[in-house]
Amino acid sequence: MTEIQIDERLDACGLACPLPLLKAKQALMDMNAGQVLEVRATDAGSVRDFQAYADLSAHELISTEEVDQVYIHILRRG
Repeated sequence: MTEIQIDERLDACGLACPLPLLKAKQALMDMNAGQVLEVRATDAGSVRDFQAYADLSAHELISTEEVDQVYIHILRRG
């Protein structure tokens, strides 16, 4: 499996819904098309939020995984 190159990282741990997604949207606006953003969040609702956002936007949700109660979302800017 190919390692994904992360261009930006965002720590949204401790923030409640919808702040992790709002912070991610702000970060994506400052990135170039094709760049990859990693977001770490502790809010379980972020899983649903990031999937819905990816479905409605030009951005791709590459993956979401949970590691020790931290949700790691990887998005590629569209």
